[in-house]
Amino acid sequence: MTVIRMTDLNLSGKKVLIREDLNVPLQNGKITDDTRIFSALFTIQLALRGGAKVILMSHLGRPTEGEFEEKYSLTPVADRLSALLRQPVRLVDDWENGIEMNDGELVLLENVRFNEGEKKNDSELAKKLAAICDIYVMDAFGTAHRAHASTHGVAKYAPIACAGPLLVSELEKLTKVLKEPKKPFVAIVGGSKVSTKLGVLEAMSREVDHLIVGGGIANTFIAAAGYKVGKSLYQEDFVDEATRLIEMSHSYGGEVEIPIDVVCSKDSFDELSNDSMAEVKLLSEIEDDDYIYDIGPQSTKKLEEIIENANVIVWNGPVGVFETDKFGEGTRALGEAVADSNGYSIAGGGDTLAAILKYNLSRKISYVTTGGGALLEFLEGRKLVALAVLEERAQQLGKYAQQLEQRSKELDERENQLNKREKQLDERETFLNRKAHQIDSRAQQIEARAFKPVY
Repeated sequence: MTVIRMTDLNLSGKKVLIREDLNVPLQNGKITDDTRIFSALFTIQLALRGGAKVILMSHLGRPTEGEFEEKYSLTPVADRLSALLRQPVRLVDDWENGIEMNDGELVLLENVRFNEGEKKNDSELAKKLAAICDIYVMDAFGTAHRAHASTHGVAKYAPIACAGPLLVSELEKLTKVLKEPKKPFVAIVGGSKVSTKLGVLEAMSREVDHLIVGGGIANTFIAAAGYKVGKSLYQEDFVDEATRLIEMSHSYGGEVEIPIDVVCSKDSFDELSNDSMAEVKLLSEIEDDDYIYDIGPQSTKKLEEIIENANVIVWNGPVGVFETDKFGEGTRALGEAVADSNGYSIAGGGDTLAAILKYNLSRKISYVTTGGGALLEFLEGRKLVALAVLEERAQQLGKYAQQLEQRSKELDERENQLNKREKQLDERETFLNRKAHQIDSRAQQIEARAFKPVY
């Protein structure tokens, strides 16, 4: 990763625009999990201590682009930042004509998705963002896979574009662990659809010793194994893909861990509650009117043992509908197994973070990444677009530096030539002066002889 790093720059007196991922969950206007805010604090404090005028920006939720919606305002985030940093954090919604600031001051731009053109990576919006800063810092790993105006476009036009400490830290830790992971390597991939995680499922099928699937993804694999899934969420069109992934994993010496037993209900997802009837069934016992909502105890026990013996674990996605306690035992048990494992564990993704928070697991997991989609693309081996543009800017700066260095060498060579010429001229002058002195001396001798009296 060849990028300019914020820590390499002098920030004193500069307007520093930092893109963070402050997309925190809210309930009734209150933040329910401030993990992402805490993660961003180090970068923010470092910039403030460096004497910068710090401008933060982030998205929150999915508002209608170009329209202000109160429930998606970053006001709660500004208030929380102010409390944590113990200094005022001004929320700014009118920034296009610049922001008057003092050194060490911190402001937060209103939700970037209120700006028309954010998701389309509009160049005009990107240029406006670039115009309000001296240095742009990309520090949001969670959005590094998105080519948006605030994550990608602005980096093309800002005077200097660099990577923040949080982004660098996340990438270095993930690269270090996943480049050559110690075996056994286990991945837990949950979620509703195979189609949304096909890339990471394929990548993990080639890399891991055990690929544990959960949620709707597991249902598609259950169907691929030849069992009924009842009325459960699954993707019939991807059953063949699931079969291919099972075979691929085998060919690389791995195993796709399909549940042995499941927890079913007759209630649909919309009807689901802790009052719903739950029944543990073997796969062969699933009926046409069953909904699968969790893995069963036999599956849980088997998977706990696999996780316990792992050296590296990647967890992305729950294995059941953990929001309803009755159907969250599988996610809780596997989450605790990950937390208790002696192996190095990485967890990420919005639903995964929610499960970690619910079961109070964060302190025991080796590394909780702020990225969801970005983590998936990283696991797939794909280049993150926001990182790519930072590398391009670093290359441009590198080429410019090379040009300056070459020009400097040319000037040094020219100076050497001039110095050499000057030395030659000095030597010539000395020679001529000596010659002139000799001529003068000879002339004086001749003159003396010419006027010498004759007796």
